[in-house]
Amino acid sequence: MTVTTVEALSVEALSVEELYEKYIKPRSLRERLQLIALISDEAASNIVDQAQNVEEVHDLSELRGLGAEIWQGIDAQEYVNQLREEWEQPYSS
Repeated sequence: MTVTTVEALSVEALSVEELYEKYIKPRSLRERLQLIALISDEAASNIVDQAQNVEEVHDLSELRGLGAEIWQGIDAQEYVNQLREEWEQPYSS
């Protein structure tokens, strides 16, 4: 079966839902599962390719000072002492 240019253009104009209803849904379960496998394999391959192209390496020291404003005005030792007191209190329900 040869696809004409007009047919190819009309397929491109279809929404995904229309494409599914017209061309995919009528296929057998086996063919639809093969299509799912092909699509998922290609998607997985694309994800792997994209991940390999990303070579961003970060150093933990980049996080230095992040969120410092949250702790302004709080004494670290007082905070730790308060936490320890809370841990030592019996559980009340």
